[in-house]
Amino acid sequence: MDIFSIHHTDSSCAARTGTLTLAHGGVQTPVFMPVGTNATVKAMANESLLEIGFDIILSNTYHLFLRPGTDVIKKHEGLHRFCNWRRNILTDSGGFQIFSLARLRKISEEGARFRSHIDGSEFLLTPEKAAEIQCILNSDIQMQLDVCTPPDIPETEALDALLLTGRWLRRAQETVQKARDSGYAGEIFSIVQGNFYRELRKRSAALCAEAGTSGIAIGGLSVGESPEKFCDFLGFTASLLPKEKPRYVMGIGTPQYILEAIENGVDMFDCVLPTRSARNGLALTHSGPLSIKKENYKEDERALDGLCSCPVCANYSRAYLRHLFKSGEILVCMLLSYHNLFFLNELVVKARDAINADRFRAFKSEFLALYGSGVD
Repeated sequence: MDIFSIHHTDSSCAARTGTLTLAHGGVQTPVFMPVGTNATVKAMANESLLEIGFDIILSNTYHLFLRPGTDVIKKHEGLHRFCNWRRNILTDSGGFQIFSLARLRKISEEGARFRSHIDGSEFLLTPEKAAEIQCILNSDIQMQLDVCTPPDIPETEALDALLLTGRWLRRAQETVQKARDSGYAGEIFSIVQGNFYRELRKRSAALCAEAGTSGIAIGGLSVGESPEKFCDFLGFTASLLPKEKPRYVMGIGTPQYILEAIENGVDMFDCVLPTRSARNGLALTHSGPLSIKKENYKEDERALDGLCSCPVCANYSRAYLRHLFKSGEILVCMLLSYHNLFFLNELVVKARDAINADRFRAFKSEFLALYGSGVD
């Protein structure tokens, strides 16, 4: 199914604007998706997410399968009703946990056998099972189960991982098609792997394009490699993908990486960075990251960011936010999370405007020059 329409491509680069048409409404792209791993974006009410302007969030198959379990969510007829989020939801498949929880899993042709990080119990996550769970969650977009590999592994290991990912994709597609025949309205995205080997990236991208999924994700980036290697392989991989398909880079949330992705024609991205940083006292500002923990903000009456129009910057001083953090008050997590998510959403909205005006590269350069100037 064709779910993506391109509105405009910048005249100087591959950056583009478009619309994703999904079961729970349209999504304007480029788009940043807040991460709600456990069916909640940490320290954020759904009303706040809607107020900022988000139309899609991300949740995680692995974690929701373990807790609360699919039986609970099935009784609620899916994740949207369970967490009272009426817009779109993309669900990761558990593929990132194959990477991040390597000490707790074993991979075979059948799937990934995990030992639960909660109670130590064992379970097998197959590509069919990951797809079935996501159908129960009623994801608007579900990701195939894949094998994400760390940098610097031998090429033979990277090849094995991408070929296994390709075989798992076919099995996931068959499962999703059966569910669609029974009324499931979600889409499935494939994932490009291949580690940091160009020929393997080409091979994996060709497999994804041939599979004909509704969209394609660029996996295996932002997994510990240098920024230079990230940018190199991001641009190289994006150039291999069909122009008519939505492109998604998984797990990026810094302004630098987001703007690099947009310049290379990427439409979607997600990361825990804005909310995790907030809980650790770090705010994203137009002049760069600001650590509210610093002593020099103890009596600072200024807003977090004088260029930000969010309610946090309009109503609270740096001194007050520092006081909340030092006092261990939960409110600071809520306020900084709101601000950081507002900041990134505003960034992509302005990026869309710049693309439509054929001035994205100028916008990127201007934004990063100020972002690197440093916070006083």
